[in-house]
Amino acid sequence: MTSQQHSALQTQQVDIDLGDRSYGILIGSGVLDAQESYAGLPRAASAMIVTNTTVAPLYRDRLAEVLRPAYASIHTVVLPDGEAYKTWESLNLIFDALLSHGCDRKTVLFALGGGVVGDMTGFAAASYMRGIPFVQVPTTLLAQVDSSVGGKTAINHPLGKNMIGAFYQPQRVLCDLDVLKTLPDRELSAGLAEIIKYGPIADMGFLDWIEASMDALMAREAQALAFAVRRSCEIKALVVGQDERESGMRAILNFGHTFGHAIEAGMGYGAWLHGEAVGCGMVMAARLSAALDLVDAAFVERLTRLVSRAGLPTVAPVLDKQDNVARYLELMRVDKKSEGGLIKFVVIDQPGHATMRSAPDALVAQVIETSCQAA
Repeated sequence: MTSQQHSALQTQQVDIDLGDRSYGILIGSGVLDAQESYAGLPRAASAMIVTNTTVAPLYRDRLAEVLRPAYASIHTVVLPDGEAYKTWESLNLIFDALLSHGCDRKTVLFALGGGVVGDMTGFAAASYMRGIPFVQVPTTLLAQVDSSVGGKTAINHPLGKNMIGAFYQPQRVLCDLDVLKTLPDRELSAGLAEIIKYGPIADMGFLDWIEASMDALMAREAQALAFAVRRSCEIKALVVGQDERESGMRAILNFGHTFGHAIEAGMGYGAWLHGEAVGCGMVMAARLSAALDLVDAAFVERLTRLVSRAGLPTVAPVLDKQDNVARYLELMRVDKKSEGGLIKFVVIDQPGHATMRSAPDALVAQVIETSCQAA
């Protein structure tokens, strides 16, 4: 992985090192509108912008304008907005458009939106004609620091989040920090959850910086956001470069996600944003780490306080009034990290380092009960 200045754009570039599938992440202001951002991408007769009803009015025309010199035809698919629409039906809208416009295997897809748009566009690119190129243009903080990077693509199933998908790398990721100015406060907080995540699992110095810079991040100060996005992408790039298909080390990036995905599925996709569920899930995973005698109570309190400062929930929702613990366990057993019915959790075995562990149901139950009553 390298991190270098990209002077013409006054941006920075973080490279994902995956041999012949390597690509760059451009981070900076004005990236979306700069012709240089698109230099060297695959040539084709046509391109297709996949976006949603919220983002399309803001940025679709600007992206189409900058792409126009390179592609004879530029098509657009506008999907409904929200996690609830990360489904087969929405995915088919992309395939319908590709087929109806006669798109071939050189057509380039551009994912213009948050994590849902990016995941579905990537899955469509992996599947259409057994693979066509795509570019990530993430418009949310969460997508810029996490979901747009690393090639995990998927749709949801009613029984589990991201259960149907593929590993498929983009050609490039374009993170324009200016688009974060139009981001709702709740979406900004959701993105901060994934930024906070990188501290406990990989870099406690970064966690110190996040604590000191939280007010600046919440105020959307450009320098703070630029560093947070870059450092998050650097850590993710390092992990993905060593374990692209999540056979081992990459699983640490799912810190908080086993609990978080259960919250999302149990409440109904979209009731909580993904980052909100992950924020709460990290607190729960930290409590489990303490219950396993891996970290102390002070660490749990520190992380809980930081998650709360980011505007994220720290009290877990009740998913079933009759048997809440059983419902959580049932949903977590569907998690992709589970093996043979045994739930695997990402836990912090020492601050700045994470590992995978199973835990007795009774211990997990205590964490669930404590977390749902934490208020």
